[in-house]
Amino acid sequence: MTVGTGSAAPPGRRRLEPDARREQILECAVQLFGERPYAAVSTTDIARAAGVARGLLNHYFGTKRELYLEVVRTLVTITDLPGADVNLTGPLRERVERSVDWFLDTVGGHARSFVAVTGAEGVGADPEIERILAAADDAAARRVLELVGLPAERPEHRAMIRAYGGLVKAAMREWVRDGSLEREDVRRLLARVLETIVRDVLPREPTVSGDRSQAG
Repeated sequence: MTVGTGSAAPPGRRRLEPDARREQILECAVQLFGERPYAAVSTTDIARAAGVARGLLNHYFGTKRELYLEVVRTLVTITDLPGADVNLTGPLRERVERSVDWFLDTVGGHARSFVAVTGAEGVGADPEIERILAAADDAAARRVLELVGLPAERPEHRAMIRAYGGLVKAAMREWVRDGSLEREDVRRLLARVLETIVRDVLPREPTVSGDRSQAG
C-alpha cells in the first residue's frame, strides 16, 4: 500500500484484479479511519467509498475490526515501505536528517490516519492492536539504529529509541491534529533530538560513525 500518497476521489465500480481491489478497499479504509473515529465508520461507508458491495469487503477482510487491524498494520509498519531499506552514508547529522525526511514524507500522505491509529482515537484498549504497535515500534527502533550505525541487538538501545518513538507520535499529533507545529518544526525537533540521543545518551561500543564536529 502506498502510504505516502494523498487520497484519491472515491473510485467507481470497475473490474480489478483481486489484489488491486483489496488494495483499493484498504486505501479507502485508511482514509475514512483518519477522518472519523472508529465507531463512526461503518463497513457500508467503506464499501461505498471503494465502490464495491459490502459483501466483497467482508470477503477480503472479514469483520470491521479485522479490517481496522489491517489498517493499523499498514500505517505503522513503515519498515516495509519503499525507502526504508536505503543504506544511508555520510556524517551522522546528514543520515539522521535524511531518515527523518523519509519518515515525514512517507507518513505525511496519511498523517491523520497515522495519528488516529497510534493515539487514543482508535478502538481503545485492544490487545491485538497493542501487539501490532509494539512490534512495529521495535522494528522501527531496529531500523533507526542500523541507520545511525549502532548495534540493534542491545535491549537498552532499542528501549531508548522506542521512547524516542513516543516523541515522534506526539510531535505528529501537534502538527497534524492540533496545528500547533509546522512540518519544519517537527523535522527540526525530531532530527536534533535523535542526533543528541545517538551522540550523548545511548551507551555504545563501537563509537558511532560520523564526524563529531557535526554536533552543535
